[in-house]
Formats: sequence, structure tokens, C-alpha cells
Amino acid sequence: MRCLPFAAAAVAALLLAAACSRRGPAGERFSVEVMNASTPVKDQGRSDGCWAYAMLSAIETEHIMRGDSVSLSVAYALRSAVADGFRRSYLGGGADTVALRGTAMTLISTIAAHGIVPYDAYGRGDAQAAAVAARLAGRMAASAVRRRTGLAAAERQLGAMLDETMGPVPARVFMLGAEYTPQEFARSVCAPGEYVALTSFTHHPFYADFALEVADNSGREPFFNVPIDTLMTRLERAVRAGRGVCWEGDVTEPGFSFGRGVARLPEGEATGQADRQAAFERFLTTDDHCMAVVGLARDARGELFYIMKNSWGTGNPYGGMVYMAESYLRLKTVAVVMPADVAR
Repeated sequence: MRCLPFAAAAVAALLLAAACSRRGPAGERFSVEVMNASTPVKDQGRSDGCWAYAMLSAIETEHIMRGDSVSLSVAYALRSAVADGFRRSYLGGGADTVALRGTAMTLISTIAAHGIVPYDAYGRGDAQAAAVAARLAGRMAASAVRRRTGLAAAERQLGAMLDETMGPVPARVFMLGAEYTPQEFARSVCAPGEYVALTSFTHHPFYADFALEVADNSGREPFFNVPIDTLMTRLERAVRAGRGVCWEGDVTEPGFSFGRGVARLPEGEATGQADRQAAFERFLTTDDHCMAVVGLARDARGELFYIMKNSWGTGNPYGGMVYMAESYLRLKTVAVVMPADVAR
């Protein structure tokens, strides 16, 4: 996904937020029903790394709610994504750019291939450094293709650049008295098949997997297709059960405001299955952004809202959280990722 960075997507919202009190304007007070534990809100800056921030946050919540506190390195995941993009670009003759764009399931595949480490083991290379590394990697891939360097030599050069830009990666990490390789640590926090992506579109059969046709699903990851009522039921059930959930969808609607910390649709807007499909096919619903889902709340009228943990910093009335109306999710969700035992 394009992962709209805060600086580009919400300048107007920032100006509005400056006029808001800590609790927001009248009518923006919420009664929280569920608030699952999570790590602190982070800031992706101008990078396209929201998919890594959000999915890692969901994995963190899954473990924290079990009593197993863990904070994972976004920088390590983004470095791995740069390495994957470099390889694709080189083997593709330099035609493809190296970008940080992806989906929540990109994160699952990335850590399955490269592992993951705790934040404390690799925290220097932030998203901004990863964005710089991606640009440099694209130039290096094109140069290596012209010089016919060979993949192994080209990847050695890439590794040296990544070490310089983002810092060297640890060969082993330590957690609770145990020693792990990054791959071993990844399996301890995210086992193969542990998470499933749900989507809801009618151009494929329900109750079957398909490779979701969005630009950033470059790995052709499978998404399990269900009716929207089923998706919403499973989403609410997962959040109420304290499970780690990641959302991806459209944040370009006028009713989405990070500055106010609220996302809602106009009163009475249709949100049925056919409405979702029409919006997707007409590119009115696009795969823009990922956020973790950490809670449930109701507004003064009793409408259900999902509490979304964003990655645009803490500069809004709710410390970086966004309260998203259930109706907004019904229409503008592209996919949700959750543990397999509550997804199916």
C-alpha cells in the first residue's frame, strides 16, 4: 500500500489538531469498552512502512495480552524488505524500483524469510533511514545490472550499504535468558500459519483464498474471502478476546481526520456488500494505510467505534489513536489480519 505518511496525508489535520483540547471537541468523547495492551505509538515519518509498524504492533499486542511482553524491531523488518526489493530489482534487470510499500501479509512473509529481532537489539535504523536505504538500493541495483556484477557480489555491496545506513544486524539476540538467531526468534513470536488475512469482495468466491489485486501485494499473498458481515463479526470477536489485529484500508475519505482522531462516514452512507464492491472497482476504496486495532468504544449516541493504533506520532487528542466508526470499517476496509484460530 502507499502507506500515506502523516506529513503528506494530514497537514490540514495537524492545523485543526492545534485548536483541539486533549479530549477533543464536544461530541468527540467516547466510552471505552475494550482497550487491549499495546506498545507505545511510533512515528513512521515520511516512509511507506505503515504495514510493518501496524502488523508488528498487532503481534506485540497478541503477546502482551498473553503476559509475554515483547517489542519488535520495525527497522529490521524494513531492512529485510529493502534486501528483498533489491534482489527483485536486480534479477528483473533493474526495471523495478526498490520501495518500502507492502501489505500486512508482506510483514509476515518478510519475517518468515529473514527473521525478526527485538527493538532493543536493532533500533537505530528507523523508517527514515530505511527510506534512504531503499532509494540507494534502487540505484545500486541499476548500476549492478549495467556492470553485470552477479547477484552474490551485488548483495554483498548492498549489505555494506545497509550496515552503513541502518547499522549492522545482530547475528544472535538474547531474550529472557535464551539465545536466538533472528529466524528462531521470529518463529517464537510468529509461527508459520499463525496469522490469516481476511478480505471481502465479490469478484472472487467466498470462503476461499485468492491473491488480492492491489498493487502492493507483490508477493501474491493469499487473502481469505468472506462476506462483510462475517468479516466484521470475526473482527469484533478478535478485539474483544484481546487478540492482535491489523487493519488495512482507505484513509482518504473526508471523514478520516488524524488531527481530530476520528474516522466516520457521512450520515446514511450505504455500506453493504455491493457498495463495498463498487467503491473498490471504481478505485474509491484504495489500499492506503495500515493500523493496529487495539480496542472498542462507543460515542455519545451509542455507535460502535474501533480504536486504531496509528503510526503517525502522538499529536492528536487521543495520543495517536484514531476512533474509527464501524460503518467506516464496513465500507473502507481492504483487509484485516488476525490469528488463524479466531479468523476461521
